[in-house]
Amino acid sequence: PGPHMIAALILAAGGSRRLGRPKQLEPWGSTTLLSHIIDLVEAFPVDETWVVVGAELDRVVNEIGARPVGIVQNPDWESGLASSLRVGLDALTRLSKADGVLVFLGDQPAVRADVVTALIEKHKRSTAMAIVPKYRYSRGNPVLIDRRLWPRLMSLEGDEGAQRLLQAHSEWVEEVWFDSLPPRDIDTQADVEELRPRRT
Repeated sequence: PGPHMIAALILAAGGSRRLGRPKQLEPWGSTTLLSHIIDLVEAFPVDETWVVVGAELDRVVNEIGARPVGIVQNPDWESGLASSLRVGLDALTRLSKADGVLVFLGDQPAVRADVVTALIEKHKRSTAMAIVPKYRYSRGNPVLIDRRLWPRLMSLEGDEGAQRLLQAHSEWVEEVWFDSLPPRDIDTQADVEELRPRRT
């Protein structure tokens, strides 16, 4: 079945209400949180990378700079995560030939390469429409969504990500089990202090 193409979609449009400043631009090692995540994702075995942006649009686009990623603007970012997923998948439907999309959250800086590789390998061999990582106790991110399922995810509303829909339709899902804990979100100042890389 021809070449197997995977796109990465980073959802980074949110307003960081709990942190009180744009988490996309939070200093992270020698760069910013969003740049760190883009660099991380670019190093994974994906064929293309797309970033959904919204809050602090000009500053965030400026931060992405000349990186070779597709930028998708979400004017409706305040309505929640579902709108970012929708505009991202809409852009991919029109502009990408990818067979599947790995959805990353723009505030999870510690996604592991072995997880991503395992999800992609499973997708190649599976007929399931969604490949979901199951960490020790719970499902988590990133999720890999086959192109056949994109239209269904584009009907989600509000702050709902893909997980609730996938929970309701176990027949669509194949899980890959990992012994590690799921990647953590950066939501608060405490998260920043705990998870930010120490400057060397």
